[in-house]
Amino acid sequence: MAMAGTTAAAGQGQPLSVTLEGLRSDKGQILVCITRSADHFPDCTDDPDKRHFTVAVKRGPIPLGTLPPGNYAIAIVHDENGNGKLDTFAGIPREGVGFSGNPVLRFGAPRFASASFRVAGAPVEQVIRLKYFL
Repeated sequence: MAMAGTTAAAGQGQPLSVTLEGLRSDKGQILVCITRSADHFPDCTDDPDKRHFTVAVKRGPIPLGTLPPGNYAIAIVHDENGNGKLDTFAGIPREGVGFSGNPVLRFGAPRFASASFRVAGAPVEQVIRLKYFL
């Protein structure tokens, strides 16, 4: 017997959550950018449809609300000093960064395509590994 409510129709919004791996500390806050636009990835600047959150550092799933069906990408900053932005030194992040899909990070942010995931028909949980360069 199927349980009602375990999946939703493909056209309905679905819950999204992230779990962060590799947190260096419990200091500061987590900055989250969710976008459907490659042109506004990874920082969501000027994206009229962005979802931008500031959440407490937490181990375990962090609920991020419900998203309508589509392709999305997430960028995460572990804002350890709580100043609301990614601090850099000579262009290198001083704080942890991570992206949905956990693409290999080399020079600069990954492309939207390498960080994108689909929302359709079932809740989505992204496990994002944070990387600290300095």
